Amino acid sequence: MATEMIMPEGAPEEVVTNALVREIDLTPFGASGKLALITLDNGQDHNRPNTFGAKSLMALDAAITDAAARDVVAIAITGKPFIFAAGADLSALSFLTKREQSLAIGKLGHDVFRRLGELGKPSFAFINGLALGGGLEVGLNSNYRTMATTALTGFPEVFLGLVPGWGGATLLPKLIGPERSIQVIMLNALANNTMLKAKDAFKLGIVDAVFEPADFLEKSVQFAASILNGSTKIERADYSNDPAWESALATGKAAALKKYGGAEVEAPTRALQLIADARTNTISDGFAAEDQALADLTMADPLRASLYAFNLIQKKRKKVEGAPKPALGRKVARVGVVGAGLMASQLALLLLRNLKTPIVMTDIDQERADKGVAWVRAELAKLVEKKRMSEEAARRLSLLISGSADQSVFAGCDFVIEAIFEELALKQDLFKKLENIVSPECVIATNTSSLSVEAMSEGMKNPERVIGFHFFNPVAIMPLLEVARTSKTDDATTATAVNIGKELKKTMVITKDAPGFVVNRLLTRFMGEITDAMDEGTPADVADSALRGVGFPMSPFELVGLVGPGVALHVAETLNKNLGPRYRISPTMQRLVKEGVRTFYIKDDSGKLVPNPAAVALMEKGDKPSTAEEVRMRALKALAEEARMMLDEGVVSTAAEIDICMLLGAGWPMMLGGILPYLDREGISEAVSGQRFHPAGVASQA
Repeated sequence: MATEMIMPEGAPEEVVTNALVREIDLTPFGASGKLALITLDNGQDHNRPNTFGAKSLMALDAAITDAAARDVVAIAITGKPFIFAAGADLSALSFLTKREQSLAIGKLGHDVFRRLGELGKPSFAFINGLALGGGLEVGLNSNYRTMATTALTGFPEVFLGLVPGWGGATLLPKLIGPERSIQVIMLNALANNTMLKAKDAFKLGIVDAVFEPADFLEKSVQFAASILNGSTKIERADYSNDPAWESALATGKAAALKKYGGAEVEAPTRALQLIADARTNTISDGFAAEDQALADLTMADPLRASLYAFNLIQKKRKKVEGAPKPALGRKVARVGVVGAGLMASQLALLLLRNLKTPIVMTDIDQERADKGVAWVRAELAKLVEKKRMSEEAARRLSLLISGSADQSVFAGCDFVIEAIFEELALKQDLFKKLENIVSPECVIATNTSSLSVEAMSEGMKNPERVIGFHFFNPVAIMPLLEVARTSKTDDATTATAVNIGKELKKTMVITKDAPGFVVNRLLTRFMGEITDAMDEGTPADVADSALRGVGFPMSPFELVGLVGPGVALHVAETLNKNLGPRYRISPTMQRLVKEGVRTFYIKDDSGKLVPNPAAVALMEKGDKPSTAEEVRMRALKALAEEARMMLDEGVVSTAAEIDICMLLGAGWPMMLGGILPYLDREGISEAVSGQRFHPAGVASQA
């Protein structure tokens, strides 16, 4: 039996996952004896998954003892309806003050879960629903596993700055081999915590059988009976001599370096080592190594920062700060999209798929409008090919999208969004034309990234129905949506926009109508310091790699290549005009745009990124070079200065909103916990403005 661990003072009260035992007669299923079935249930609804804190682990330990003492031939474990277990209860981790506490948590989980595989009786995990992290590890510690077709599973630990620490990093490589383990533990986690569907878990060998949810428990018991009576035999491979170990580990290392821009990050490094050691480690040695890794990582800043970021993202998904009551929003039954280029077409597709209402696109001629509609329909066809949408659903949606060169088609729309060229005069002219076509209640939105929304509404009869609705590219993937209110935007317009954003499954931040809103303002200031350093004479590779240790997924100049120098220069010029000379215009960027050079890097014959000679030839030749550390500090100090100005100006109401914008709109690394906690920890916030953005310990006690 496991020894109970006392949780740290100040930690939130644990929602205990109880473990209830009942017996199932196996005779009707063709086997002799009874099965002891343990059901995990925290007594909450489906929105609160089963989790494992100290008390929950002790409850499971007691249930295992109870089940083992009964006159049964096997033991199984399952979850409450639709949920197996979502892993460890992370709410208390940030309150740990001693490494010994972390070590005790790891050991407690190992001691309890390990019992499932060492009872002297066959054990089964009936994974009836979501099984993440520690939930999946319950299954791995059992002898056999079934899974419902609707269930999802995976290991999010590396994504959060941890390792699978209750057996996963040791048992999974032994079960399915190195290549597939790297995929599940490393690659999926680093790809924004991609989860596995049941069919994929079965194909990888993680589970032994998959059943439909309607009779999942009955079929799972039938499977257990077939194992017990010998009619079903499961062979386990020995992967200790698999020749793919080295190549698989190299793949995992390369993925981690790419994710964090070449920075060596501890969590993926430790996970790789545990996977490598699983090749020869005994179960006991592997579990002990997991305990040590878990103890080290839980006491480090990256995990605590990740928890702050993770909890912040979950909170902001549910609630939009400063949003009017949803009931104030108007019904939206028809939507217009002005423009039929790539960005506009992406918007049309997103609106079509989620709102399922008629969408009409316009452009300057019918050919361009038709091209946008064709693109949307082609994307729907691709979804059908990938089996992510039925043919019938795609057909219905295809009938709802149309295009025209005549803007009078917007007459019946309740919401119109423009995605035309970023020129204020064009947008002002457009809005005045739209106002004479649509009803006074129709919301008119702009996807501008840097221009003044209020300036667009000047001279309109109903400026209160104009709002900024800024998406990030690619529209379908990037989760952030900046909703910019002008001084005239009313609550009904804002509520309508927020309601649509929720339908689109976006995380929203309501901002003041200020140049660049949040993300572009901060990114442009940050990028400006890098390009300024280069223009002053800092070698381009030194300037571009100065922030590599921070862990960005791509370097500043790679980002310029992604968004395009033209877009970057336009935003910089707009902010220079509106916010002043701290937003300097780079002569290098001007030359790149003038000469049509789109990227700082090109791929050589081996596929490696190398400097683009055409870009190198256009770079400013300054005579005041900086060191990498000097570039790093000037860029971070600029971010701290700009963020403080934004809060003082009321661009957003809280520091957390700046954090969420940079996490979801700019790819700020989760392990840094948001831009402002990082600047606080580095001492940069106080050095720049004399104060922190967050109270001390925010990113370590999230």
